[in-house]
Amino acid sequence: MPALTGMLVDVVWWLESCGDEEVDPDSAVKIMESVGGELLRLPSGQRERLVQVLAALAEAEQDPARRDFLKGFPFAIGMVEDEDEDGSGRGCLT
Repeated sequence: MPALTGMLVDVVWWLESCGDEEVDPDSAVKIMESVGGELLRLPSGQRERLVQVLAALAEAEQDPARRDFLKGFPFAIGMVEDEDEDGSGRGCLT
């Protein structure tokens, strides 16, 4: 699951950061909303596991920008209600 989770986050990160000339902004938003919606429909246990995997990936990540994105991903898509003070994204699951 860590490899798949990492790839998914990288695709979303790329869509979020690419320029308008690379990907149509409306299409990028639709894709990111679709990904977030599907993740929010996962059963509670799977959402908890995803948050754990994201935290482990963030902890092991050497690139500060990717580490921050991994930490904030659950909060950004609405999977957790709030970020912890340390920015880990391990707040309360929605």
